[in-house]
Amino acid sequence: MVDFLAENNLCGQAILRIVSRGNAIIAELLRLSEFIPAVFRLKDKSDQQKYGDIICDFSYFKGPEYYESKLEAKPELQDLDEEFRENNIEILTRFYLAFESVHKYVVDLKRYLDDLNEGVYIQQTLETVLLNEDGKQLLCEALYLYGVMLLVIDQKMEGEVRERMLVSYYRYSAARSSADSNLDDICKLLRSTGYSSHPGAKRPPNYPESYFQRVPISPTFISMVIGRLRSDDIYNQVSAYPLPEHRSTALATQAAMLCVCLYFTPSILHTQQAKMREIVDKYFPDNWVISIYMGITVNLVEAWEPYKAAKTALNYTLDTANIKEQAGRYSASVESLRPQVQQLLKEGFLREEIVLDNIPKLLNCLRDCNVAIRWLMLHTAESAYDPNNKRLRQIKDQVINDSKYNPKILFQLLLDTAQFEFILKEMFKQMLAEKQLKWESYKKEGSERMMELAEVFSGVKPLTRVEKNENLQAWFREISKQIESLNYEDSTAAGRKTVQLIQALVEVQEFHQLESNLQVCQFLADTRKFLHQMIRTINIKEEVLITMQIVGDLSYAWQIIDSFTSIMQESIRANPFMVTKLRATFLKLASALDLPLLRINQVNSPDLLSVSQFYSGELVAYVRKVLQIIPESMFTSLAKIIKLQIHDIMEVPTRLDKDKLKDYAQLSARYEVAKLTHAISVFTEGILMMKTTLVGIIKVDPKQLLEDGIRKELVKRVAYALHKGLIFNPKAKPSELMPKLKEMSESCNVEQECNSFLRTKIQDWQSVYQSTHIPIPKYPSVDESATFIGRLCREILRITDPKTTCYIDQLNTWYDMRTHQEVTNNRLFSEIQDTLGTFGLNGLDRLLCFMIVKELQNFLTVLQKNILKDKAVVDIFKALLSAVNPVKGIVANASKVYVNAVTKTQKIWPPYLEAIMKVGQMQILRQQIANELNYSCKFDSKHLAAALDNLNKSLLSDIEAHYQDPSLPYPKEDNTLLYEITAYLEAAGIQNPLNKIYITTKRLPYFPIVNFLFLIAQLPKLQNNKSQGMTCRKAADPVDWAPLVLGLLTLLKQFHSRYTEQFLALIGQFIRSIMEQCTSQKIPDMPSDVVGALMFLEDYVRYTKLPRKVAEAHVPSFVFDEFRTVL
Repeated sequence: MVDFLAENNLCGQAILRIVSRGNAIIAELLRLSEFIPAVFRLKDKSDQQKYGDIICDFSYFKGPEYYESKLEAKPELQDLDEEFRENNIEILTRFYLAFESVHKYVVDLKRYLDDLNEGVYIQQTLETVLLNEDGKQLLCEALYLYGVMLLVIDQKMEGEVRERMLVSYYRYSAARSSADSNLDDICKLLRSTGYSSHPGAKRPPNYPESYFQRVPISPTFISMVIGRLRSDDIYNQVSAYPLPEHRSTALATQAAMLCVCLYFTPSILHTQQAKMREIVDKYFPDNWVISIYMGITVNLVEAWEPYKAAKTALNYTLDTANIKEQAGRYSASVESLRPQVQQLLKEGFLREEIVLDNIPKLLNCLRDCNVAIRWLMLHTAESAYDPNNKRLRQIKDQVINDSKYNPKILFQLLLDTAQFEFILKEMFKQMLAEKQLKWESYKKEGSERMMELAEVFSGVKPLTRVEKNENLQAWFREISKQIESLNYEDSTAAGRKTVQLIQALVEVQEFHQLESNLQVCQFLADTRKFLHQMIRTINIKEEVLITMQIVGDLSYAWQIIDSFTSIMQESIRANPFMVTKLRATFLKLASALDLPLLRINQVNSPDLLSVSQFYSGELVAYVRKVLQIIPESMFTSLAKIIKLQIHDIMEVPTRLDKDKLKDYAQLSARYEVAKLTHAISVFTEGILMMKTTLVGIIKVDPKQLLEDGIRKELVKRVAYALHKGLIFNPKAKPSELMPKLKEMSESCNVEQECNSFLRTKIQDWQSVYQSTHIPIPKYPSVDESATFIGRLCREILRITDPKTTCYIDQLNTWYDMRTHQEVTNNRLFSEIQDTLGTFGLNGLDRLLCFMIVKELQNFLTVLQKNILKDKAVVDIFKALLSAVNPVKGIVANASKVYVNAVTKTQKIWPPYLEAIMKVGQMQILRQQIANELNYSCKFDSKHLAAALDNLNKSLLSDIEAHYQDPSLPYPKEDNTLLYEITAYLEAAGIQNPLNKIYITTKRLPYFPIVNFLFLIAQLPKLQNNKSQGMTCRKAADPVDWAPLVLGLLTLLKQFHSRYTEQFLALIGQFIRSIMEQCTSQKIPDMPSDVVGALMFLEDYVRYTKLPRKVAEAHVPSFVFDEFRTVL
């Protein structure tokens, strides 16, 4: 019959593919469970208020129209819904595909069983497949993996969260419209079960059997699988555990499978006492905590509580006397095994000959160690006992007391066992590799010795006093031939023959009185030794390695091991060289990967890489977590050294009195520094002793681990310092900003802060700055800012608020409007540069960019929805437009026309003014930041500054040349040059924030006239001061000139240049018309509004660096001349 797993056996390959996929699905579910967007849990009040209307559970399906109409009624909800979709559709799709694959798995399994029944696979039926060893294993695994998937989903992803995610996916994706979508079936399978993994949560009735029966599976198949699991040793594990008391450990994998499969036929658990008694007697006579898959533990006391037959059967195991007996047995076992293993691990003890002579003993020791560790780890694990369950608490306490459980001793035994196992495996691998070579060399040596002896007895060889003996000569020649004829390939026959040859050599020495000749005796003894070595060598079998692999399985501890982390870290802190032993433990844990990967590998599935990467990645992350204690301890020592050097050790002056020498020596403090420095070097040495290790499929380099660990600790400490150091009290007078900046130093969390302004958020796993190995910590917000950079930015905006301060451009200084005291100046940015470095300042600049974008977007929304939709206001604009037409002319009765329009629109300007001034204020800050960056760049890296400046100018001239002559070159779309150079230019401050386009805009009616009216409405609030320029008339009605001008300028820059042209023309006309009126009425002084308007034109030209003729095109030069005399 063809091998069941052969590639040409369709029946075997089909079920193998299903099982392989099952293992891959579980890995994907475990991976995704770490990435559930927190918002779907709706835990916070803020989340409930914000997203409560757009995230629904399955109640949505009762009336989707009702929910959708609720959304459509509120535009802001629609907008939020759209933003939520953009941010979450990718992860929702990933979850949906995982859920769909679970459903597809069970559908495929059912189809396979139907095919078997209908005879699609010739000569194969369910019965024949179950008779085959591989077939039996695969069918049992197929059902068991489906059960595990359902349990993992319910344990890792709460029912409500699943429902919300499925509904959101249904609403946002195109799947709802495609005919072949099986969304309904997936929803039926994965709807909430009411189960919660939180401790103390009540178990829903008929759970998990009702959940397991949502997709019905053939009862015949289930009962046959359970029959096999009950009666057979399907993995032939008992051969690796010959002792009867190890039987429950030998059958542990099968026991876990049986436990999961029993939920498919709850009647056995409920009523079939005989079967349950048989199951408990075979699999659970001495254990009740099991690992069902990759360390997911289940306590049968709790799991079987609702089932009468199961509970009754298990009660015999849970009898106080039985628990006492088992716990006592393992306690005694640990006590006797520890010294035994430590003896074996002594340097030079495990030599090749000792290992070869004692294989069974060494394997028995390994078995005992692993069985004891397994039982104690599982039955004392915190996670296996619900603290709210009184009976479980009692059982746990009894186990801990009777086994005299000490986690440190158990952990020490685990370390020693892992180390012993590792050394033994390595020795065996080497011996296996050299087996044939050694055997052949021993054979050659033995054969040659016999030939030499034959020559001695020929009488030719000069060996003292040996008489010629032809019989012995012939006999030794024959023995030499016999040794030569031994065949390595036929090990059994060779072994038997070797034993006979040894016997013959013993007899020849006795019968022919050869003892008297020492040299002959020596030759015979040597040959016997070589023959012995040949027997030993031929006994090196791969079966020993396989047994060690089975016995050394640590997959049950995949999650429990975490409870030993603190012990591991303590032992490393006490002795950094402990890392070498830990390495063996991590490698032992890595062997757990064989369980999920075996089937995936057998079928050559492409999932092999992703599944191995997931589990290896989990393990490497754990290794990093344990070893992080080394950088932590190093930093603690460093902090002590810094404290000693700054506060305790005095600096030795260049000249020193002899009698003061002792005071300055400070030997105790210097000894302390030396001791701490040595401790740090010992820590680094400890981690580097770990050697490069392959954990699963990921290569772990200790140097990299140490570097990453140090960087992680550095990031953590810096982030904490910045988080704590930059918290401001808005009521503090004067502001705490400058003193706190002086205290601070280093790092930056710009991206997280900018996220709050982005529609499409950057998730942690998409960020280029966030790393799993060296994460930037997230702290709970203390105000509306997500991080310290946001708090810093908002504090700067608060103290330079144009409503309370006045910015004097010539001095780069902000003054308080009421007290006229200086608030802050451009030194602030030098201070930030010193504290946060270029990256911090550049980050602050980026954040201000996002704030400007947000402000401009909100402003345009208000303009379009409130101002341009108000018919009365639009009528005023129309009337004014007709009054000022043509713009080149002069408005008759000017002051009346303008004042009238301003008075009627008075109510719309306050929010307009606030938005414009906010943008202007942020633009001033961006200019100051650019100046500071550019100054420090020229100062600290003049070559970089010059190179960037030249590159920028040459690029611009090339682009201008291309626009004049399109045949000249221009960077293509896929060329990132312009994008990349911008980042450099911004960091070096070679940019003008005023020329930046922040948002894309559409055409807006009346835009120039609106801005013109806004400006002339503000002019009466301002006055011209000869020394300070334009300042506010009344502090009660604050308007700051510089932010006003820069805000308007930025706003106009976002639109087509013709709007700016029309706006300037309207100002020119205003100046000419008012001047005309003054001249005709013989008013000698220039009106203050005209001075303000002219000042605006002057500043506009100055800030935009445009030629003067732009302004003089609208206002005659003699007006400017007169204006200068006023100044």
